[in-house]
Amino acid sequence: MYKAISNLSGRCAALTRGSCSRPSLAYFHRASGALCQKSAFKPPSTDVPEMPPCNFSPEKYTGMSKDRMIEIRRQNCNPMTMKVTYYKKPVFIHQGYMQWLWDVDGRRYLDLFAGVATVSVGHCHPKVTAAAEQQLKKLWHTTSIYVYPTLHEYCEKLASHFPDPLKVIYLTNSGSEANDLAILMARLHTGNYDIITLRGSYHGSSPQTIGLTSNAAYKYPVASGFDSTNTMCPDVFRGPWGGSHCRDSPVQTIRECTCAQGHCMANEQYIAQLKETFATSVPNRIAAFFGEPIQGVGGAVQYPKNYLKDAYKLVRERGGICVADEVQTGFGRTGSHFWGFQGHDVIPDMVTMAKGIGNGFPMGAVVTTPEIAASFARGLHFNTFGGNPLACAVASSVLDTIREDDTQQNSLRVGTYLMTELAKLRDKYEIIGDVRGKGLQIGVEMVRDKASRDPLPPEAMAEIFEDVKDMGVLIGKGAIYGQTFRIKPPMCITKEDVDFFMAVFDKSVRNYMEKR
Repeated sequence: MYKAISNLSGRCAALTRGSCSRPSLAYFHRASGALCQKSAFKPPSTDVPEMPPCNFSPEKYTGMSKDRMIEIRRQNCNPMTMKVTYYKKPVFIHQGYMQWLWDVDGRRYLDLFAGVATVSVGHCHPKVTAAAEQQLKKLWHTTSIYVYPTLHEYCEKLASHFPDPLKVIYLTNSGSEANDLAILMARLHTGNYDIITLRGSYHGSSPQTIGLTSNAAYKYPVASGFDSTNTMCPDVFRGPWGGSHCRDSPVQTIRECTCAQGHCMANEQYIAQLKETFATSVPNRIAAFFGEPIQGVGGAVQYPKNYLKDAYKLVRERGGICVADEVQTGFGRTGSHFWGFQGHDVIPDMVTMAKGIGNGFPMGAVVTTPEIAASFARGLHFNTFGGNPLACAVASSVLDTIREDDTQQNSLRVGTYLMTELAKLRDKYEIIGDVRGKGLQIGVEMVRDKASRDPLPPEAMAEIFEDVKDMGVLIGKGAIYGQTFRIKPPMCITKEDVDFFMAVFDKSVRNYMEKR
């Protein structure tokens, strides 16, 4: 027998309704369940890594057939629903608990994508579920034309997580809506119109935020998002400049670096590109700069350590405000800090957020300064569902759970372990070009070869992607060319879960390499 990966200690994620036990070792098993010995072979192995056990029992599914669901999906759902469906053989999800999902056939999956970086503290977390149930019995909905406790309790609690002067909150229903509102606020406050974002960024897909988003896959041949300009993304792996000490991450690029200690030539070059954008593409005065602390849909791209600090200075010199899009990086996901912008040693003028704010409940927020908020109050703006009692009760429980479960520290500890292990696979396989991120905001960029850094073709990505799913792990894909695997799980995962995923991912990449 042989071990896939040795098991280290980790925190058990499940709480009151179920728990996950810690196996002492992860072994490879045949589909029949029999242990096997390692042997030399040419075709891909049928051995599959053993999933960590969990004693939570899902309800038996007795609903609509899979064929009928697909039929309705094709006939009654917008074609876009079918277009975005993951996998050649889709996953039919029935139930979730903490880091686990079950399909309609009762098969369990380790969820390392969290509904696109949305489930923060765990699927159906008992504490959050209890808070929702309690609020449902009292009051589902009213609006901000009335005064109700949950709105004010939550706003006070959320504001306590921000430095001065970021203390004024407007609640929304989504990240796209939050960024839409941030655009309006920035233009009203500054009296300027133009906005700058980074190439490869994603800030939403509403008609207004499509202009901020810089990825052709999300663009339509119609007028939208006027006067938004994209500047070069300071990507130290794929971009023209980068080295081995550029980014704030446990894992650096494999590119060589000749910079002196404390000096980053790559940052200077990317800032020069931003200055070129100011000189050629926008007026002398701008409204705002939008930036994700770590790009999400763009593939967990990280910038040189001082890039945002230098960029903010240039933006403010031109009358603009700086907006941190924390839709994917917020609420402790980066591990070292509660907000991604804190890792860059900056204080933005406005912060937008969604996804993890409600652990999957639809909610978003814009946090800004009293001065900017006052500019917005010159007109009248009303949101029927933003900050409704149920949303605020859920979001308040999420903040409590992050603190009580030590979720942020778990994100740092387990995420660092995961990236360190992934870096070993990068050194092992020619097609793994880069591993990057902080905490549990991780990207694994796949390439044809490390010398060219050309993206691994879509068909190859799909093959590995499908193989990982077939062995019981759900991950995401992203980046401009779809060449990066995105790992953004519920922040309750354990090191045992990481060991299982590493065995799965190693095997999937090896299967592809053997076929190639």
